[in-house]
Amino acid sequence: MAAEFDGEASEAATRYAQAVFELARDARATETVEQDFIKFGAAWKESSDLREAARSPLIEPEDKARALTAVADKLGLSELGRKLIGVAAQNRRAAELPAIASAYRSLVARERGARQVEIVSARPLADSEKSAIIEAVGKSLGSKVEADTRVDESLIGGFVVRAGSKQFDASVKAKLDALRLALKSA
Repeated sequence: MAAEFDGEASEAATRYAQAVFELARDARATETVEQDFIKFGAAWKESSDLREAARSPLIEPEDKARALTAVADKLGLSELGRKLIGVAAQNRRAAELPAIASAYRSLVARERGARQVEIVSARPLADSEKSAIIEAVGKSLGSKVEADTRVDESLIGGFVVRAGSKQFDASVKAKLDALRLALKSA
């Protein structure tokens, strides 16, 4: 999961997300900052150098903050988005930027009256498939749902939906693992 821009938020990541959410809400820029996280997340996924630099304990926080802020500037992030990235790096929290983004997007979804979920599939989903999954998850959770999707070919087939601490696993990999376990205990 090293290359993913997601993850369970730590207490510190949750505090950072809450702080930037409040600042963005006051500035009427919650969607702008959400787009900042999407842009930065795409760069995070694409660049192993960016991930390694953010996680490296050998790079001084001030240098890391300058470098990550420069990346954010090049990506065209808002001033608030750039400042958050710089402050997180300065405070030795750059490696937690994925968790901060995830927590922030959950706060924005909640503000819109929705729940943020992640759909992980073995292959890219067609729009109709994604809509059907979102509709079913929304009925199950009893709320409007906003979803991020990503592909994980190790699932072989099917998908996994994560909504906070809840997970629905309809992947072929999970079914094979269950079968393997049943055969071992037989």
